[in-house]
Amino acid sequence: MQTAISKLTKKYQATVPEAVRKKLNLKAGDIIAFEIDNDLIKLRKARPLDIEFINALVPALNEWNSQNDEEAYNDL
Repeated sequence: MQTAISKLTKKYQATVPEAVRKKLNLKAGDIIAFEIDNDLIKLRKARPLDIEFINALVPALNEWNSQNDEEAYNDL
């Protein structure tokens, strides 16, 4: 088993290590998915169904997309 690490920035962003990018055949602009199962998190390249699902949620979630909401929930 191979291990790869990356450091989070102040904005909680991380670089996907080269070994992971190669294994998943990731290119700039690709969308990734995180599968969450308790303490186990799996990262994978998003499938078309994942992207379709998220795109369907956007109109419903936009109702909370305001500066007031951003300020109210910024620390969560």
